[in-house]
Amino acid sequence: MSLHKQLSAMPKQTTSQASAICAGTDSADDGSTWLYWETISKEILADCKIFSVNKVLANSSGSAKKSSNFFTLNCGSWVNIIPLTEQRDVIMVEQYRHGIEELTLEIPGGCVDISDTDAGAAAMRELKEETGYEAQHFSFLGKNHPNPALQDNLCYTYLAEGVRQVEAPQFDNSGTEKINTRIVKLSDIGNLIREGVISHALVITAFHFLMLQRPELLE
Repeated sequence: MSLHKQLSAMPKQTTSQASAICAGTDSADDGSTWLYWETISKEILADCKIFSVNKVLANSSGSAKKSSNFFTLNCGSWVNIIPLTEQRDVIMVEQYRHGIEELTLEIPGGCVDISDTDAGAAAMRELKEETGYEAQHFSFLGKNHPNPALQDNLCYTYLAEGVRQVEAPQFDNSGTEKINTRIVKLSDIGNLIREGVISHALVITAFHFLMLQRPELLE
């Protein structure tokens, strides 16, 4: 069964139901105000180049006041790109990830730089830098918070259609960026996720956005 058919079989929620749930989280009279915390102070403990580590002092709402320290990360915006050929092959990247000390199979992506005009421009740049591919058409699929428990940033996902390689990948001069390009059939993505070959949460999210926005590609 294709990824699209598997997900389509799950119970659906109407737009009005989803809107009501979202509206409830911001309502002042739905009884949820006690969940909020007020930030009193924020101290940067470490600047780690692509993120900073913060110590946040916050007070809880409601009658049972409580103060506590929390530790968060300030990160810039990220982008993810699903590069798709006319034959519905996905251009993926294989690289070593120090967090798990293992290779991962992912889609191209990276940080939105100061020099980028917007997230879309960053997506085009990252695709070409990591794979050497350009796209005939770019479209926005969705955005999500990678880990709102710790991070404040957003990840923007784009679909790049009609991609073709125009040059070799252009890596930085640090010598730490090592990436292999892998070509995977779009129809195989569901099984690769199910089997754990694709395990990066943001990559799985990207393909979920693809199912929501362009389900005809997954049939």
